[in-house]
Parts: sequence; C-alpha cells; structure tokens
Amino acid sequence: MRVTRKSRLRLRLENLVFYALLLGATGLLAFLSTRYHVQLDWTVSGRNTLSEASQALLGRLEGPVAITAYAREDEVLRGRVRDLVERYRRHKADLDLSFVNPDTAPDRVRELGITVDGELVVELGGRKEHVQTLSEQALTNALQRVARGGDRHVVFLTGHGERDPRGQANHDLRDWARQLEQRGLQVETVHLAETGAVPEHTSVLVIAGPQVKLLPGEAVLLLGYLEHGGNLLWLADPGGLQGLEALAQQLGVELQPGTIVDPTTQLFGIDNPAMTLVTQYPLHAVTEHFDLVTVFPMAAGLTARPVAPWQSEPLLTTAGRAWSETGELAGEVRLDPGKDVEGPLDVGVALTRPRESAQTADAPPGAAAQSGATQRVVVLGDGDFLSNAFLGNGGNLDLGLNLINWLSSDDELIAIPARTSPDTQLVLSEVAVATIGLAFLAVLPLGLAAAGFVIWYRRRRR
Repeated sequence: MRVTRKSRLRLRLENLVFYALLLGATGLLAFLSTRYHVQLDWTVSGRNTLSEASQALLGRLEGPVAITAYAREDEVLRGRVRDLVERYRRHKADLDLSFVNPDTAPDRVRELGITVDGELVVELGGRKEHVQTLSEQALTNALQRVARGGDRHVVFLTGHGERDPRGQANHDLRDWARQLEQRGLQVETVHLAETGAVPEHTSVLVIAGPQVKLLPGEAVLLLGYLEHGGNLLWLADPGGLQGLEALAQQLGVELQPGTIVDPTTQLFGIDNPAMTLVTQYPLHAVTEHFDLVTVFPMAAGLTARPVAPWQSEPLLTTAGRAWSETGELAGEVRLDPGKDVEGPLDVGVALTRPRESAQTADAPPGAAAQSGATQRVVVLGDGDFLSNAFLGNGGNLDLGLNLINWLSSDDELIAIPARTSPDTQLVLSEVAVATIGLAFLAVLPLGLAAAGFVIWYRRRRR
C-alpha cells in the first residue's frame, strides 16, 4: 500500500476518532459508576456478601443507624471498616459511618470504654452497642441488640441441680448463655426458695433438667407464673418430673417412659443408641426455613393433650424408625413392641394460648414484663443438646437461639450463623509440598538458566 499525504491524514483522523470514542466511553463508565453499583462475589462461602438474614434485619430496622469507628490513622484498618459497613449501607441508605481517632479524643474513649483499635459503636434510637470484631456476625448481632427496643431477661431456675448457665461442666449451659448475651439478652438465675417469686422482669423462664425434687411451695410459684401469662422453656430429661407433675398436668404434657433410640444414627457412624437426630421439622415459626440437623444425646418422647384455651404443635419429631426404649441401653438394643413406644416421637412441643386468657388482674411478679398477644411455652424432652458438650453439633445452637427469640416474642430476630470460609485454606499432602518446593527451588531456576544458555549460544553463532 502506497503511503500518501491523504492516507496519512485519514489515518490520523481515524486515530483521533478512536481516542475520542475511548475517552467518551471511559467517561460514561465513570459517570455510571457513581450512580450504579455492581459487585460480584466469587468466594465459595459468599463471605463478601451479606447473608439473607442480615439483609432481612436491615429491612426491618426503623430509623437511621449511626456507626462510629474508633480507629487510628491506619488506612488498612479503616479500609476494612469501610468495606464491612459498605455492605450494610447498600441495603440501608440511612446508615452512616464516621471515624474518630482515639488518640485525639481520650476523654470520649474512656467514657465509652473503648479498648480495641477499630472498635465500632452502633447507635439506633438512643441505644448503643459495641463491636470489637470486624465481621458480619458481630455487627449483625449488635444491630439485633439495639433493635430489640427493650431488655429481654432469660431467667434460669436453680437450686435443684439444674444445668448451670455459668457452669463450665459438659452438662452445663455456659456457652449457650454467652451466645444469648451476645445477642442482647440478659441472663440471670433465680432460687425460688430464697426469692419467693419469679423476678418481675422475666421474659422467659428456663427450667433446665432439675435433678432433685422441687419443694411444694416452689411448684406453686411456678404454677402461678404460668397461670398469669409467663413464657416458659422446659428442658425435661428422661426420668421423673422432679416435683413438676402439676406443671405438666396444667400444660397437658406427658413425658413418655424410657429413652428414645434412633437407628438412623448408625448410618452416620454413631454407636451410641441414645443419640437421636432430627432432620425434618413440622411447620412452625421456630423452625421456618430451618434445614440443619439437630442432635439430641438422650431424649424422651412427649405426648401433648392440652386443655383449651391451650393449643399445642409438634416442634421436633424423630424419624419413623425411632422408638422409646424402656429397657437397659446396653448390648444390642432392639424394639420390643409389647413394651416400648414406637415412633415417630415428638421430642419437642410448642404451646400457646391468648394472653388475655391468663389471670392478669392479680398477676404475681413475673407477669409484668410479658409482651405479645400470646403466651408461649416450649417443652423439650432433652436438655443435653444445649449443653457445653453438644451445643456445637449440627444446628443445636441455631435452634436454641430461635427458641428464645420465639418465646420472648422477638420473632423477627433471626440467629445469624457464623460465616465460614472454606476457600481460605489450601490443604496439601507431604508429596505435593515436596513437589512444589522442588519445582520452585530447582526445576524453575534450572529451566531459566537453560533458556538463557540457549539464547546466548544462538546469538554467538550469528
């Protein structure tokens, strides 16, 4: 092709047009980026995207949310804070973030009790919560706490060998109690023989497997709490009712004899015949969208025949192969149709009645703090599933949190599970590690040296 003056001008003109279009397209994309946001999260666990539960919580928050980050002039740390908060801001426009250098505001830091560089203070409606860990779980839990709008007190009955919410033993409930506190619930205990009444501010009373019989007067106090609208979580282990027979009769709940045996557990390599798995759940607010396996180490079956206005619904039900073993759990355990109770069996039941049915006119202490249109009670045939030893199995923790949220009439507050990140670790065998090391330390350098020698030799021969 012959190059002429005319062709040169045409070529220059084409280049000018190309660059003009390129600059125009770049400017248009820059403008659109200020109006619209597109994010692609390619991580396996979706850890850079808010969970559906967090998004739903943000949609229910009323009023602006102010987040103050007490972080030094560290762009790495402040960048992590911005990235985390920005995920929330995409779903709630009136969520504001501000930074305070703790070195320049020592009085304010002392007043608020700031102890961690990068600590967040979340404020909604005059209520404040602190976040010391930069994670979705921690921030969403803080938002849950400020969203409650009032204190919720979970009171544990003590004095009869019950599972201790502060105890460190395997059968105690310390880990579960800590999870409740992280979500803004107040955990405390009551000894009826000492106080003579259930605390007035009680939102949910927990009876966690008493080992000795309650005094008759204590049973009367519990009946009064129930009759006057109190919400109750009863963790009844296999065996006797320990002086709670009148309470069971009032609710219309019977504890079946024996211990549940679930042959399904053998498919998962579990040799303990007393271990029960629940994989499918009846339709109920507690287990709505709940698809996690729950593990019950030693459970009793329940039968609910409540008297109006009480209404009952099954909450946890075993597989059809399970049965209630009335004999010894030793050796080869088999179903005896003449003695044992065949499944499926209810491990948990939920009971409700209109709160107006309760005797609120002469309500004793404990009734004043109750809220909601219905009185709520949950009876479970096992308390081990929430113990320190078994809380981390399957969906036990999530179920325990959902139970308390429902009982305290906080149906809209959903337990936020910890987000796992399976794609942050690469597990290699010793052979793979040795192969990679040999490749980088020997093969690659020798290959580069050989290539250099070949290039040098060819140039020398020219």
